[in-house]
Amino acid sequence: MSDEAVLENTPENSQATENTSADQVTLTPAEELAERLQAAEKKAADNWDQLLRTRAEMENLRRRTQRDLENAHKYALEKFVTELLPVKDSLEMGLDVAKQGSVDVAKICEGTELTLNMLVNALGKFNVVEINPRGEKFNPEQHQAMAMQPSADMEPNTVMVVMQKGYLLNDRLMRPAMVMVSKAPDQ
Repeated sequence: MSDEAVLENTPENSQATENTSADQVTLTPAEELAERLQAAEKKAADNWDQLLRTRAEMENLRRRTQRDLENAHKYALEKFVTELLPVKDSLEMGLDVAKQGSVDVAKICEGTELTLNMLVNALGKFNVVEINPRGEKFNPEQHQAMAMQPSADMEPNTVMVVMQKGYLLNDRLMRPAMVMVSKAPDQ
């Protein structure tokens, strides 16, 4: 055997070979920085892409919400109008009958009462409540005093006459009841 062949098989020589292959894997500081920069750039690009997608998603959501809100406002009264149309039809039929000449007042009254009941039921379906405070204590939150009249029969600040009924919609005042309120009799 030659001396070179013996050198290759010695433990020191095999360790030197391992160091050489380890040196090939070890990066220089510049290469390491370049690799870290490339990883950071990739992460930044991924984050930018995610940001753009999120912005687009938010814009689509905003547009969809705006469209839904516009449609809700546009068609909010749809069910209410559907309930009122039969009332209108009934009023038109009653008017046509009244115009024909030979009018049976009892039938006109009956038709008008039925039509009024249809209207009251339609309003009730949408939580419209009538305020008819005759005989009740005056409530400035729901009543509008049009006049005051002395009365010995009623306590002061009691609603004597309802000139026009008021209405609530889901507990919100739509129109106050216009009333005449009692006051103590003049002495």
